[in-house]
Amino acid sequence: MRLSWATDIHLDFVSEAGLEAFARALGDSDTDAAVLTGDLSAGPHVTRHLEALSAVYRRPIYFVLGNHEYYGNSIDEVRARVVALGERCPELRWLSGSGAVSLGTGTALVGHDGWADGRCGGWATSKVMLNDYFLIHDLSGLTADRRLARMQALAEEAVVHLREVVPRALERHETVVVATHVPPFREACWHEGAISSDDWLPHFTCKTVGDTLVSIMRSRPDRKMLVLCGHTHSSGVTHPLPNLEVRTGGADYGAPMVQTVLDL
Repeated sequence: MRLSWATDIHLDFVSEAGLEAFARALGDSDTDAAVLTGDLSAGPHVTRHLEALSAVYRRPIYFVLGNHEYYGNSIDEVRARVVALGERCPELRWLSGSGAVSLGTGTALVGHDGWADGRCGGWATSKVMLNDYFLIHDLSGLTADRRLARMQALAEEAVVHLREVVPRALERHETVVVATHVPPFREACWHEGAISSDDWLPHFTCKTVGDTLVSIMRSRPDRKMLVLCGHTHSSGVTHPLPNLEVRTGGADYGAPMVQTVLDL
């Protein structure tokens, strides 16, 4: 089983020719399936861009959503469109709404979008104001306290999903690959070769997901986990546990690329 991984491809920043070129790059990677870890496009373009990739790739595409997918919309609106997309295009599978996917040879794929939860760094002192807080309907116009509460509720959705799906997958598979958008550990929040500062960490990490994955994998030293994430546009690798590896993918706006091919 060979799996292409791409993240933060931001297809709304490329021309139609660029979209076709990236779709061909996926196809030319000679893989059995692809996994995309969020920030695929923005708002109204998400489903159209996913359908365009699928039309060229013609193999399963597993994906999670990032923050950019919700720009100009509410979270419920975008999720409803993505669910409808999966019903008419079964090869496009949103992992947040799915159970574990068996990839054969003892490996399963699970995933959830995740969300920054403000638990790393200094939320109370941070002056960072992401576009999310103006362009995503659920987060705009809120006080800092109410915004944090909403973000933490979204992060908790990921925790509930992973607690349900991952242990079951580990019962039947030696290795579980977890796809998520937001880095689940401070040490995975890379930016330009270093870990993000305390000003940025609250907006770019999901500590509650990281704590959950560590708890699960500590209880299963006989199993392995590989986490694939993005969001920061900078690459790096960290090992919170001997049996838990986290890879953060790099990205540039307007230049979508395949991060790597995983031989599973």
